[in-house]
This record gives sequence, C-alpha cells and structure tokens, in this order.
Amino acid sequence: MTLSDERRAGILLHITSLPGGVGNGDLGAEAYRFIEFLAASEISVWQVLPLGPTHDDGSPYQCLSVHAGNPLLISLEWLQDKGWLEPLKSIPHDSFGDYRMARLQQAWDGLQQCATEQEKQDLRAFSSRHTDWLNDFSLYMALRQEQGEQAWPQWPEALRDRQPKALEQARIRLKDVVDSISFQQYLFFQQWHELRDYARQHGVLLFGDMPIFVAHDSAEVWAHREYFTVDEHGNAQTVAGVPPDYFSATGQRWGNPLYRWERMQEDGFAWWIARMRTQLELFDFVRIDHFRGFEACWEIPGSAETAMEGRWVKAPGEALLSALYEVFHALPLVAEDLGIITPEVDALRSRFGLPGMKILQFAFGGDAANPYLPHNHEKESVVYTGTHDNDTTLGWYASLTEAEKGHISAYLGHPGEEMPWPLIRAALASVACLAMLPMQDVLELDGEHRMNMPGTMEGNWQWRFDWKQVRPDLSSHLSGLVRLYGRS
Repeated sequence: MTLSDERRAGILLHITSLPGGVGNGDLGAEAYRFIEFLAASEISVWQVLPLGPTHDDGSPYQCLSVHAGNPLLISLEWLQDKGWLEPLKSIPHDSFGDYRMARLQQAWDGLQQCATEQEKQDLRAFSSRHTDWLNDFSLYMALRQEQGEQAWPQWPEALRDRQPKALEQARIRLKDVVDSISFQQYLFFQQWHELRDYARQHGVLLFGDMPIFVAHDSAEVWAHREYFTVDEHGNAQTVAGVPPDYFSATGQRWGNPLYRWERMQEDGFAWWIARMRTQLELFDFVRIDHFRGFEACWEIPGSAETAMEGRWVKAPGEALLSALYEVFHALPLVAEDLGIITPEVDALRSRFGLPGMKILQFAFGGDAANPYLPHNHEKESVVYTGTHDNDTTLGWYASLTEAEKGHISAYLGHPGEEMPWPLIRAALASVACLAMLPMQDVLELDGEHRMNMPGTMEGNWQWRFDWKQVRPDLSSHLSGLVRLYGRS
C-alpha cells in the first residue's frame, strides 16, 4: 500500500490527547470511540506522535527506547476487565504517572495469580518474538530505576560499560522488575494491536511518527554504543541539531548523539532494519521526522553549548533507504522535509518516491512561488493546516496583521466561512494525496490549545480534548467535505 493509492483525509491527534484515562489519554475506550468518530466523519487516517516511553518532560521525540511503547498509554480498565487488576474507588491526585506505574505493578502481581495458561504462554511468545530489543530495554529500565532515574552515563562503571558479570548479577538481582517491565510491553503491544484491528474494521489507517535521531539516555545508545558518537565514558562526542537561522540566532542543539554511519553500513544497517520492522508492526504509514538528516546532519561538538559551532556532515541516506527497501520492498514512508531543504534532499526523497509535507500556515509569506501554496502542491505529498509544532490555525490567524489576513482571504477567494474552515477546505481541496487536520482545528480551538511550543521546556505535550467540544453536527460536516473533495 502506498499513500498515493487513494485520496484520503486524516486527523492528527496523539494518544495522550484523548479524553478519559488518569492523567493522560490511553488505549482504552476513548480511543475506540475516537475511531468511531473518524469513521462517521469518513476520515480514514489517524496520525499520532511517537509512542515510546518519554523522559520527565513528556516529549515523544526524546524517548527511552525506539522500540518500546509508553506504559503510561496502557489502559487500566482493560486490565480490570482481564481480572488482573482490582478497581479502586478513589484516585490519588499527587502524581498520575506514579499512580499508573503502581497500578501496572499490581496488574503484574495479579497476572501471576490468576492468568490462564494460554495468557502466560502469550506473554512468553511475545518476549521471545521481541527478544532482540526487549531484553536490553527491560534491564536498562530496571537499572535506571535502581540508579534513581539517572542517565546511564552516570551509572557505576561496570553497569555503564555493560560488563558481562555486572549485567548477569543485575538480571538475577532485578529479575522481578525486569519481568514486570517486559509484561508492560506485552500489555502495550497487545492493546495496540487490538486497537489497530478495530481501526481496520472501521476503514481507518494508523499513521505513525519516527524521530530520525535517538535520545542519548535511551536503551539503544546504552546497548549499542558502537553505532553512536559517544566516548568510552558514554559522553556524546558530537550531537545533532540545526544551524542558526531566521528563527534562532544560535540554532538548535538537540543533544542526540549522531550515528556512526560507517559502522552501521558494515552490517547492512541491521539496527535500522530492526527499528523499521517495529514501526511497521505498529503502523500503516510512518513519517520520518527530520528526513533531511538522511542526506546530511548538522554535527555539533558535544562540548558546545549552542549549535553555532556545528557543520554539515554527509549521511548515507541512499544506501540506507536502499537497504530498507531491499528488505521491506514497498515502504509506506512520508518524509518530513520542512525548513531549509537542499536540492540533494529533494533528490533523495524523489529517488525513493517518498511524499513530502506541505504546511498551509507557511504558505502565505513570499510570492506565488511559495511551495506551500496549494497551487504548487504535488500529488505525492501530505498537506497539513498545521502540525503539533505549530499554533492552532485560529491562534496563528489571530496573530496576523490585517494585510496578511487580506492576502489570505484574496487567495482563498474571500470565503464566507470563519477560520479555520477556509484553511481546512484548502487542505482537502489540494491535489496532495493525503490531507491532515490537527484535532484542534476541526474543533475550532484557539492558541491556548496548541500541543507544543518548540524551544520551550514547560507546559508542552499536555493538551487533551473533551467530547463536549465536539459539536453535534461535526461528523456530518466533515464527511460532507471529505466527499466533496474526493477523499471519501
């Protein structure tokens, strides 16, 4: 299946933004209700952000693993239905994350007491099927807990450097914790696959997101230091980011260690093949965040405080993508190609037929040649009103000058509708094969409801919608537009 097989419309909404669930949305009943809403609206794609376990800041783009699912997304009600978890009459309000993790530990205890032999066998089969990454991840998370949640370069040397005797002793010492963490991953994947089956029954495809780089403090960098630019002490020698530009005089220093591409090529990009296999187990389509990093990376010295000291270093994107296509044949990928994109990046994307991204909020600066304007779109692209990093369309529109609003109105034909609907119509009318609408836009929400403010550390990734915000005629209105623009 490729994106360009049919014209489709989708909604962008992360799992955490669903109603229901303690502290954040999860894979429970509200996720199924949302699929039913999409189907009733004739929306056939649901896009989410990366699903991995996050650090304390909650960013899904800096995860503790590239394979594992976030245990905070596990539905506790599902566990109660299984009989592995007793319902609680009251929920503490001090730390929702701690509460969820404590309840998962209770479910692990409950499973050992009342699970059927078939359920235990299913758990063993899952662990065996995912052993390539699950063993390292479970031990890494257990050690991280034991070390007071410190990043792995701060662990005792024997554990930091994965000395065999120290790891063997740790597996014995932390066996129950390791097993419970593996159990959490079984629960996540089991619930996700049940949700994916339900989505398929309703004609909804799941669209995922894969950050190109990996968090320094992650199971993969700890377990596979040979693939990353870290020194003998685990410190990053070079890190990723982007150079100074119009938006930031000092650029952006992301802090992810860069890849040792030559080492990855030696074994045929086996690490990337395994990573892609996990993504394709979860999703129908996958967006590669910061796709341009496959052509060249902005390499910043690990000791530098800003991105100003960086330089562009070539990456073997063509060799990597060729290796992936050799294994998986047709790859349902979307290239995030926003920002300053060179002809070489465009050529790499085109070489493999990957759709790029068109953001309508970027379309109305400059002249008629602006590539984000609808008349410049191509079929092999995905058009968005905005993304998780943008303001909502209403928030964006409110920040414009009257002259800018007049320019937009003239381009869109002086529509009678109020924003954000004229921009939503422009996305749906585009020749792009897929039109994606953030949930905030279809709910007509202002800038108070944006998901992320890039460059800030506080208050992000917390937005959730409420079904009270969904007007009674929204599904019929959306389905009418989807049919009108041939995306049914």
